[in-house]
Amino acid sequence: MPQFDLPLESLWEFRHPRRIPSDHEFFWTDTLEMSRTKAEPVQADLIESDLTFVDVFDVKFSGFNGENIRAWWLRPTHTTGPLPTIVEFLGHGGGRGKPHERLLWAAHGFCQLVVDSRGQGGIWNTGDTEDPHGHFSSTNSFLTKGIEAPESYYYRRLYADVALSVDAASTLPGVDPQRIGTYGHSQGGALALVAAALNSRIKAVAARAPFLCGIARSIAVSPNSPYSDLADFLGVHRERSSQYLATLDYFDVAFFMKKISIPVWFSLGLSDLICPPSGVFTAINNTKPENRTVNIWPYNSHESGGAEDENRLVKWFRDRL
Repeated sequence: MPQFDLPLESLWEFRHPRRIPSDHEFFWTDTLEMSRTKAEPVQADLIESDLTFVDVFDVKFSGFNGENIRAWWLRPTHTTGPLPTIVEFLGHGGGRGKPHERLLWAAHGFCQLVVDSRGQGGIWNTGDTEDPHGHFSSTNSFLTKGIEAPESYYYRRLYADVALSVDAASTLPGVDPQRIGTYGHSQGGALALVAAALNSRIKAVAARAPFLCGIARSIAVSPNSPYSDLADFLGVHRERSSQYLATLDYFDVAFFMKKISIPVWFSLGLSDLICPPSGVFTAINNTKPENRTVNIWPYNSHESGGAEDENRLVKWFRDRL
């Protein structure tokens, strides 16, 4: 099989080379408490759509610091009773796009909240949520924005947004608040896992080729953007690289996994040059074995299991929600 990273037998034994910050728990508790005190009621407006089997709502909810975040709420039409819900998060550089672009879960009878990523939506899809925060020196990658300190880092805001999106989902029309799952691919997979760690409403979480796992290891292994953008940035700011890596430790998905006690689905391709397998395994190996389902695709890259993953995931979520 193609291989550029550790052998599979070594991946199962690989552990994160860095330590979790001592105030990690306080940092995130404080961030969410601050944001929740500024939250406004969720706004969901039914809009005209050419879709024949889904009602589409344009949603605004309060994310980090009470700031407005946009989302699509997709609800199967002509349904009775509350439905299970999938909250979907998006890959690096993409936004919520148009309602017809993301119908997987609504097409299978779930309610679906497609959450915009603040400030993103200019690389592979459009977005509608601004990020009204400046930053110091950075590359075009979101990995470097505000990296001077955990308090200013871009992903502090985005992680808070996704945790609070689950609060919003629980109030929307047609949802069963006891049956909420999170899902995403790449950056979206990382966000799905972080949301599950930070919001106890979630009952199951699925992450395909998750980003932001074992960040220090992934920087060293991946030859591709966005990790290579971060490596280039650290090379330019060589005297501050230790400081910046310490910031990243607050946002490494591997350090969130021990907070998750619900079923977790992982999938990854062993030829993934964007989210290297050894990085992903820092998260897998920090998850309780009895809670995890791991799908490994030996000949695949960042697409992971693609449509096969989605077929399996529909049944997996139905069994758990």
